[in-house]
Amino acid sequence: MLQSIRDNSQGIVAKIIVGLIAVTFALFGVESLVSLTAGSNAPATVNGTEISQQELLRGVQLQRRQMLSQMGENADPTLLDDNLISEMVLNSLIDQTVLLQSAEGQGLAFSDRMIDQMIVSTEAFQVNGKFDRNQFELVLRNAGLTPMMYRQLLRREKLTEQESMAYRVSAFTLPHEVEHVVALDRQTRDMRYFTLDAAPVREAVQVSEEALADYYAEHQSEYMTEEQVEIEYLLLDQAVLAEGVEITSADLQAAYEDLKNTYVAQELRHAAHILIEITDDRNAAGALAKAQDLAERIKSGEAFADLARTESDDPVSAEMGGDLGTNERGVFSPEFDDALFSLNENTVSEPVKTEFGYHLIKLLGTEKATVPSFAEAEADLRENLRQQRAEELYVEALERLADISFSAGDLREPAEALSLTIETAGPFGRAGAEDDITSSPRLLATAFDPELIKEGLNSTPVELDSGRSVVLRITAYHEPREQTLDEVRDQLVAQLQEQQIEAEMDQRAAALLSQLEAGETLESVAVEAEIKTQAGVTRNQRDVVAEIRSKLFEMAKPKSDQTNFGKAVLLDGSVAIIALDSVQAGDTELSEQELRMMGQMLSSRRGQENYQSLMGYLKDQAEIERL
Repeated sequence: MLQSIRDNSQGIVAKIIVGLIAVTFALFGVESLVSLTAGSNAPATVNGTEISQQELLRGVQLQRRQMLSQMGENADPTLLDDNLISEMVLNSLIDQTVLLQSAEGQGLAFSDRMIDQMIVSTEAFQVNGKFDRNQFELVLRNAGLTPMMYRQLLRREKLTEQESMAYRVSAFTLPHEVEHVVALDRQTRDMRYFTLDAAPVREAVQVSEEALADYYAEHQSEYMTEEQVEIEYLLLDQAVLAEGVEITSADLQAAYEDLKNTYVAQELRHAAHILIEITDDRNAAGALAKAQDLAERIKSGEAFADLARTESDDPVSAEMGGDLGTNERGVFSPEFDDALFSLNENTVSEPVKTEFGYHLIKLLGTEKATVPSFAEAEADLRENLRQQRAEELYVEALERLADISFSAGDLREPAEALSLTIETAGPFGRAGAEDDITSSPRLLATAFDPELIKEGLNSTPVELDSGRSVVLRITAYHEPREQTLDEVRDQLVAQLQEQQIEAEMDQRAAALLSQLEAGETLESVAVEAEIKTQAGVTRNQRDVVAEIRSKLFEMAKPKSDQTNFGKAVLLDGSVAIIALDSVQAGDTELSEQELRMMGQMLSSRRGQENYQSLMGYLKDQAEIERL
């Protein structure tokens, strides 16, 4: 089919169609065409609400960035599995959507004003202790976010946090429950044990050819090779294009002149305010009356900061005497800005109405923003010009790559036209390989496209990230097949050996436990094994093997003058035979402070468990669809 399209792409009908597409783009944008030709590509929906592909990709990029940051300076991106990250992020987005819908259903809200206050008071967005818009936008750009995206993330987080907090702070634990938990936590146990070593059994185990063949015949269908492809591809990298960009002194000087012409030497204003909200209990007239009364009190000599702390309905700035930091015009609402930028220093405005209520605004100080010198701006200008030119070259080259690859029978022609090298990769399966090219979910989706596999044509450009794209061609396709006995021999031998060792060790341990339950002593059944005795073992005792300690505290408390027996399987396949001789209750005496702290910890944990139960219930009840 694709070859037929290629053969007819030069005809008059094709040219008319392309012309119509161009008009559609010009008049309505690419979205209008996409909406006519494709349905929703949302990777998941929750109760009818779509989780967009853009959200998923953005989440994957942020998660990759965070993981690489945690891995340190020498982080290797090829160690990250984008498929696993994508699945993890999608699950997280589904959870967030379910919880957000629950919070909104409870009537919870988080206002724009509160988001504004969080942003201006965030230390990462401040310079010299004051909010700085350039710093704010720089931090967001580095995180791959726009201001609007960041506000949406904040709103979601704070909405769901309210419901989560309600569960955490409303849970409680009674004093006798605290004492019971403390008693269990501080409980100690006395034990004796010896170990059945698996090494001699391991050395003696032999897997016969007959057993191997029988097992393979019975489970042959379980040992299949994975579906794989081999590809060749061209990589177009904006970073490589940037290396070849030369920036002249004239370019820099012109850019600096543009900077001076467009740079707004705007006055920055250090403001404080007192907010009187309009609420269900206080109408607009009441809020205005209170604001006017506070204005009179300030004129009479009362300190603005003191009144802000006690009377302002803005909880964030009230703690700081109403201080909003230093900001440029445009940070606040137009009404607020107009009032603020009309004030003289250390004067207070008349009540100003905004969507949040009435404000009394005080101008604490002013600053002038100045144009940086050429020397100060040169490095940034050079880098900005280089990236701008590289982006232009990248877009141009990407268009040429798409056009030439579409009509070419292989990758040689586009490689020669754009001076690119044909790379090869594979064979690899649907999980991809370890490098960042063949681990890309977008590339994998293209590499296993049934039509490309069948036709053997060049793909359209596949965008790996914002600055890299590839065009690929499938050179070989390997269907899944049953592996031969020789291919899986080592794997089967290891499996059968472990099964035999486990069965033999289990049988020996069962026989010894039967003897002990029948009344024989630990010393009589241990034979030559060393019996170890440990008294007062605690739940967190590090000198006791974890598997033995875990089993010890699972065992039932023995009756008076009796011993209970059990076994623990160790990591190397050995088995410990355990005799639990006695259990000592833990000390439950706590100071008032310890009792309170333990109660708070248990209550918080119970609240978290309750919230997790809510999440499970909401997800069970939700209609969740995945592509």
